[in-house]
Amino acid sequence: MNIQIEPELEKIIQAQIATGKYANPEDVICKALKLLLEWEKGYQQWVEETQAKVDIAIEQLDRGEGIEGDVVIAKLRDKLRQTGER
Repeated sequence: MNIQIEPELEKIIQAQIATGKYANPEDVICKALKLLLEWEKGYQQWVEETQAKVDIAIEQLDRGEGIEGDVVIAKLRDKLRQTGER
């Protein structure tokens, strides 16, 4: 496979090789792709966890368990004030 690399990305690859951590451009790109896959996996997990939390929150609101926005803001301001006093 042949790919075209933008000059600024090529400089990044060459800089990584110059550190001695990588032997060639393929090693740098391989590492970058592995990190991309790890990041995407973590991001997908975050999305799923966030969706589950939102679902729980919606269920709580449907049961009338919510807190008025002005009450939440007042509590947050109190916490910030207390943190500043320490």
